[in-house]
Amino acid sequence: MKADTGRAGIVLAGGRSTRFADGDKALAPLGGRPLLTRAVEAVSPVVDEVIVSCRADQRPAFESALAGESVSFVVDPIDGLGPVAGLRTALRETERLTAVVTACDLPLVPSAFLGHLLDRVEQSTTAGVVIRTGGRTQPFPTAVNVRAAAAAATEALDTGGNLRDVVESLAPVVIPERHVAATVGIERLLDVDTRADLARAEEILARGAPRGPADELPPGDGGMRPNSRRS
Repeated sequence: MKADTGRAGIVLAGGRSTRFADGDKALAPLGGRPLLTRAVEAVSPVVDEVIVSCRADQRPAFESALAGESVSFVVDPIDGLGPVAGLRTALRETERLTAVVTACDLPLVPSAFLGHLLDRVEQSTTAGVVIRTGGRTQPFPTAVNVRAAAAAATEALDTGGNLRDVVESLAPVVIPERHVAATVGIERLLDVDTRADLARAEEILARGAPRGPADELPPGDGGMRPNSRRS
């Protein structure tokens, strides 16, 4: 039996796929398996429990897609509040101390990198660890202190903030883009929002994504620095 690590994995999957033609992108197949399944499979090895946040109307199809996976589902009591509400609901559901948060449209992120984020937040004096790509910090994937992130999500809901506001308010440690590129490969962080993105993900999967030594990540900060921004 795997030792209790005090870690949860949260997969946000409640979006309405407005840019994705013909159906819910979470169920779109990539290499023969739904995006949602791939996201859950990536996070499962590095946590004690996996929580999928979705809408009530999505749950039956998601339960079918994840049959055989050890997951729980949370549904927002009030529909339409968006991903910040979904995140808060999931954070309130778990009794774990830390959580790695990802999304169903990030199907190529390696398990080892998600574990690396959790290692870093547990070693840090801040309440979050985020990555920087494309010149800006990204809300996913991220690792957070559960209680601090739940409070930050509540504040964001009260003030009309978004997911980036939630993670920025944690004064997170930021993993620079050069470190992300060297350890995991930027292509592995492809966000699948459209059919064109899905086709690109299929190409990456087919050829084997360029990737760094994600399972040999360096100890210590690995080039990370505290983020001075606060919301």
